[in-house]
Amino acid sequence: MKTVTGTLITAKEVDSAERIKRLRALAWLMDNSIALPGGFRIGLDAIIGLVPGLGDAFGALISAYIINEARSMGAPRSVLLRMMSNVMFDTVLGAVPFAGDLFDAAYKSNTRNLALLARYQLDPVGSRRGSRWFVAGFFLLLGLMVLLLIAIPVLVVYGLVQLF
Repeated sequence: MKTVTGTLITAKEVDSAERIKRLRALAWLMDNSIALPGGFRIGLDAIIGLVPGLGDAFGALISAYIINEARSMGAPRSVLLRMMSNVMFDTVLGAVPFAGDLFDAAYKSNTRNLALLARYQLDPVGSRRGSRWFVAGFFLLLGLMVLLLIAIPVLVVYGLVQLF
């Protein structure tokens, strides 16, 4: 008599696997679907980013879909904030004419975000901890930039007042 042992796969795990497969396909389409000479790959994100204003907004909208799917799959707030910072970084720098398009082709925020989601699924505690440190550093850097944006004009005005 032969016995068969196996692992019971729940409907939730099947749904999660199908979502990951769909998200991987979308990230590949947006970041790596077009082969260029020399082995470099770009995606539709870099192509649609050539359209001023609307292209980067459309790319951010698709990236927001990936983040929303990660949220519905249970990714913690720290991982979601890290994913959002990837998209924000890609969108803001991608909006710079020409240089931003080159950055868009190289940065691949959707692929990075899927790697964050995969890491969370494999190691939830380590991923959450690493993302918390990243988010804390990101907001610290953002706060310093805001302070600089306020301090520079104040110092310029102060210097001009001292001249007279």
